[in-house]
Amino acid sequence: MIVRVFMLPVLIAVGLAGMFLSPEVSFADETIPGQVTVAAFSRGDLSGWSKKIFSGETEYSIVQIDGRKALRAVSKNAASGLVKKIEKDPSQYPLLRWSWKIEHTLKRENATKKSGDDFVARVYVVFPRVLFWKTRAINYVWSAKLPKGTAIPNAYTANAVMVAVESGDGKAGTWVSEERNIFEDYKNFFGEDPPPLGAVALMSDTDNTADEAVAYFGDIFLSPSRP
Repeated sequence: MIVRVFMLPVLIAVGLAGMFLSPEVSFADETIPGQVTVAAFSRGDLSGWSKKIFSGETEYSIVQIDGRKALRAVSKNAASGLVKKIEKDPSQYPLLRWSWKIEHTLKRENATKKSGDDFVARVYVVFPRVLFWKTRAINYVWSAKLPKGTAIPNAYTANAVMVAVESGDGKAGTWVSEERNIFEDYKNFFGEDPPPLGAVALMSDTDNTADEAVAYFGDIFLSPSRP
């Protein structure tokens, strides 16, 4: 199937063309002056998020877990994501911060092959262009097998990069907080300064591997650089 990693950014770009750890230690719960809230799942808020369905439908719902509200994703041989359009200058808001938790990684995941292009959890940043086929995306994934810190081209397109920010089941069942500098990541992966950010997306997908996945997503923020 022509995928999520490529087609999701393309669909977002078309849509934009007319517009153009634990909670107490979580970076994503920390307040940084000037930060922009992308997702307020802890308040039960899904406003601005829309579905993109590719093959079957991952179930997304707000649940109460570990003393907090979060977004739960349950995927069974399915691939669909949630997308939020947000236009920001990544040089002004370079830090993407979020928290997530998984039950387990996918046994048949293989990021180097189309047949294994599934992940228990992904957070995307999408950089649309006027020519939508030039849209680029960075996928921050919780991988079963890629070593943490690995960045590889997507199995379907060189316009998307997969970055393993977590690896394996060692932290399964635990809230983990992440922080990435999307401005520097884009420069490193694509060799130039990024255009304006157009959207943030998330997904749990299992259609290629016919596997099952459960993941939880906490709040998501874009923030200025730390003082």
